[in-house]
Amino acid sequence: MTKLRERARGTRDARLLALVALLLMALPGVAQARDLFVVTIDGSINPASADYLIGAIEDAEEANAAAVLIELDTPGGLVSSTQDIIQAMLNSSVPTIVFVTPRGATATSAGTFITLAANIAAMMPGTSIGAAHPVSLFGGAPPPAEGEEGGSGAPAKDVVTEKMENYLAAYVESIASQRDRNVEWAQDAVRRSVAVTAEKALELKVIDLVVDSREALLAAVDGREVQLGGDTGTIEVASANPVVVEKTLLQSIFNFLSDPNVATILLAIGALGLYMEFQSPGLIVPGAIGVVAFILLGFALQILPFSWIGMLFMLLGIGLLIAELFVASFGLLFAAGIACFLIGGTMIFDRPEVSDLTVDFWQVLFPMTVAMSIFGAVIAYTLGRTLFSQQTAGVDEMIGLVGRCESAIPGPREGAGKGKVFVRGEYWNCTAEEPIAAGDSVEILAIEGLTLRVRSVADRGSPPS
Repeated sequence: MTKLRERARGTRDARLLALVALLLMALPGVAQARDLFVVTIDGSINPASADYLIGAIEDAEEANAAAVLIELDTPGGLVSSTQDIIQAMLNSSVPTIVFVTPRGATATSAGTFITLAANIAAMMPGTSIGAAHPVSLFGGAPPPAEGEEGGSGAPAKDVVTEKMENYLAAYVESIASQRDRNVEWAQDAVRRSVAVTAEKALELKVIDLVVDSREALLAAVDGREVQLGGDTGTIEVASANPVVVEKTLLQSIFNFLSDPNVATILLAIGALGLYMEFQSPGLIVPGAIGVVAFILLGFALQILPFSWIGMLFMLLGIGLLIAELFVASFGLLFAAGIACFLIGGTMIFDRPEVSDLTVDFWQVLFPMTVAMSIFGAVIAYTLGRTLFSQQTAGVDEMIGLVGRCESAIPGPREGAGKGKVFVRGEYWNCTAEEPIAAGDSVEILAIEGLTLRVRSVADRGSPPS
């Protein structure tokens, strides 16, 4: 009976403790704080960054996080990756907050779409948003003349660009309508490539807040109601624990390779590395670097949409630069190679229908072309000096040397005109067209097989020993 009473008393105590715990959790300020997932995107929008952000949203949903904070600074990216991110954001059961930061950051092109798709869109002073028009470096058809159909003097659009513009305008309209933002400005950002500052974006109701820090942002949005799918939810981030979501190693590597500037540099490094290895077999290091560069380039081209025409132009340019070292074209092949490399570099990632990522001409393409030109010019100059310099190896370099006649050489009329000469530490048979006494200095005029043709230079001083 005593054991039964103790067991009953223990059961009552456990129930009492559980009840007290439930009551404490129900009290304001005592409930356990939820997590705030923090994601940082400070580069292009590509499959690696999309996988990183979408994975963070999925993890936040599983953890029932308070929200996902996306700190954004991007020049744009791939349309397909942007669509994947926006789909995850619009269907998320966890609030998404986009914060364009730090000062000087931009939410350009694809970044504009992502910012508009967030439940809460905020920017730091000194940032900008917009310029979401799909632009091709080489443009479309020429403008129609005045008086012709459509002839207002404005450039006509090519069919691909116009189709993409119409599609993106409708797409951004649906996003802005879903989040109750300025639809007219969103369409202008696509059709007219307009961009505005953070303060102007707030005035136009493109974003919700302009704040100076993450802490100020969280304090300002706490308690706001937002649409989560078809339901209404409340953002509760005042006491949330920030959890920084890091990229995996593979995501970091692929994110680095997804930069068109990096891919272009890898192409140049790979070509030069293999060229140096073929020119001097056995160096190993240049060849290994070239092979690794081309392998990484292969991964990059699996991520980035590129133009085969641009790729062929760049390879042709590199080939012409190498050919200049072996063909006397008076610089024509060199100039053609530079032109092909520059044209190919501007074309290789010029795919406005799928991406707004291009190679930076002045910061990457032009300096790299100048460096390759200097490299080729140095090699050409070195080869040129070698061709016109005096030979320092082989038998022919003996021509012009002065030796010592070891045996008297009679003149052609007096005998065979043959003898021996000591030169460069060696004894050689020699012939002469004049008599030369033993011990006289002689100069080598020609080499005929294993016989030297010499002449007397007794007045030039003592011969070498």
